Amino acid sequence: MNTITPMGKFLWQVKREFWEHRGGFFWTPLIIALVMLAFIAMGLITAEFTAHQHGIEMNGIHFDQLASHLDAEAVAKFRGALDVGLITMGMPIRIALFVVVFFYALGALYNDRADRSVLFWKSLPLSDTQAVLSKVTAGLILAPALAVLGMIVLQLGFLVLFTLYAALHGINALPYLWSPTHLVAMWIKLAVLIPVNALWALPTMGWLLLCSSYARSKPFLWAVMLPVVTGVIISWMQLMQSFSLQSGWFWRHIVGRLLLSLIPESWINLDNLRALDHAGADPSMALGNLLSFGAIADQIASPNFLIGVAAGTAMIAAAIWLRRMRIEAYA
Repeated sequence: MNTITPMGKFLWQVKREFWEHRGGFFWTPLIIALVMLAFIAMGLITAEFTAHQHGIEMNGIHFDQLASHLDAEAVAKFRGALDVGLITMGMPIRIALFVVVFFYALGALYNDRADRSVLFWKSLPLSDTQAVLSKVTAGLILAPALAVLGMIVLQLGFLVLFTLYAALHGINALPYLWSPTHLVAMWIKLAVLIPVNALWALPTMGWLLLCSSYARSKPFLWAVMLPVVTGVIISWMQLMQSFSLQSGWFWRHIVGRLLLSLIPESWINLDNLRALDHAGADPSMALGNLLSFGAIADQIASPNFLIGVAAGTAMIAAAIWLRRMRIEAYA
């Protein structure tokens, strides 16, 4: 008789989360990528018709002669700018990922109690710890991984469209658009960012799961209004001044971390980004510096990052305890 290992049970529960939320996890980023590609294709078609009479110029250089004006240094800058464009192109997918995971976590433990299906799941040889951690894994690892696949589909589709568009004008864009080293390096960086974003998002995931396991009704109001109203009261009474801090500190480090840490790459230090911008740094070099492995390691080792991981872990543990103790819910 075969016995299912604890890891096998855990992976089965993660698969169950995917099956139940396949629309948000898988189809949402894919559909957004396809819609964006459709708009890009329509834009290229429109540009072709409107520029048919006079040709297309970029900074005074005719499109048909553009390749001849690119020396080795210009090609390197072009590829750097292309990397920035390809990464920022996935912003709609990132926003959709935030919305999907936010509401997924908010209903992850509440919905089981609301429809009483928690009684069925508790009758199975599955622990509450495994159940909750499978939802954490699905929201912070599985969903972002599928979003990255959607971004890769979008990037490849974009490169294919522009390669074909350039070919119509007699330009071989393969040496400029298709650089395996740049593409693979960029995709590896996107994959590396998944666990980093997951650790940063633990406070929001923990808070939403805690509200989802505690609330008897309207978990959204509990999750959003409680920190917001607390922030308003603290700002109004100027309580943070007692600790020699501004009211903005509470909104940024408490309210922001509880509600917005699920936003991908929200751990990037915006002050450093502004400093690089004011210094006139090249956008591709600035982005490379902010997303370098050294900069990522510095962020992970920062007190703000580590305190958030500890707080998120504690709230997830509290959510596990509440799921074990409570099964009732009132819609």
